[in-house]
Amino acid sequence: MRVLILGGTTEASALVAALARRNGVVPVLSLAGRTERPVLPDVAFRIGGFGGADGLAAYLQNEAIDAIVDATHPFAARMCWNAAQACARTGVPILRFGRPAWAAVPGDRWIDVPTVEAAAAVLGESPRRVFLTVGRLSLPAFGAAPQHHYVVRSIDAPEDLSMLPHRRLLLARGPFDAEAEEALMRAEAVEILVTKNSGGPATAGKIAAARRLSLPVVMVARPPRPSMPAAGSVEDVVAWLEAHRSRP
Repeated sequence: MRVLILGGTTEASALVAALARRNGVVPVLSLAGRTERPVLPDVAFRIGGFGGADGLAAYLQNEAIDAIVDATHPFAARMCWNAAQACARTGVPILRFGRPAWAAVPGDRWIDVPTVEAAAAVLGESPRRVFLTVGRLSLPAFGAAPQHHYVVRSIDAPEDLSMLPHRRLLLARGPFDAEAEEALMRAEAVEILVTKNSGGPATAGKIAAARRLSLPVVMVARPPRPSMPAAGSVEDVVAWLEAHRSRP
């Protein structure tokens, strides 16, 4: 059984490791190529886009893919829609495997917004010290609010930060614990955190730290995704694959 895993997340890496140990299952990991130095698996993989839904449908047929597991980042909206369309055309079954979104708890001061553009707008006119953790591809949206001082954290260096004249760039890859995040926010005199609702424990420390410091958090909501079956654990994904493998 050949399984295409749309990855780039910790969930995808865990699934690849589990499937690589199973007889009769051949995982193929697909990475979007947006990270400069991705962690590569010991199984077959590819990097880059497919050419939209049409290109992915052709790939599924040419490579005799039996099933897709969509384990992309919660904000990889285009890929998940392309995958759903390609599977509808080819009849290849698809399953969503991902982390749940974060949910506000007592003590949180969230400002929910639908987009990064809305996040930039809600910062207001008066200059503030902003901890910005939205990924390098979303940084240009904050050029609309250049008056703020941004502490920008990114895995890879952005190509251009000239739109943010007042900034400090931190290059780091998670996980980040709450104690370290609190210390960073104190040292940088952060007044507000801006982040995407990626979910998962690896970067949840900043949310806990903001809560401890009673800082507001501008939380960008996840984009809509197509309806499809979903699994919350590697074991559930394996069970789904086995069920499809056993069908005539």
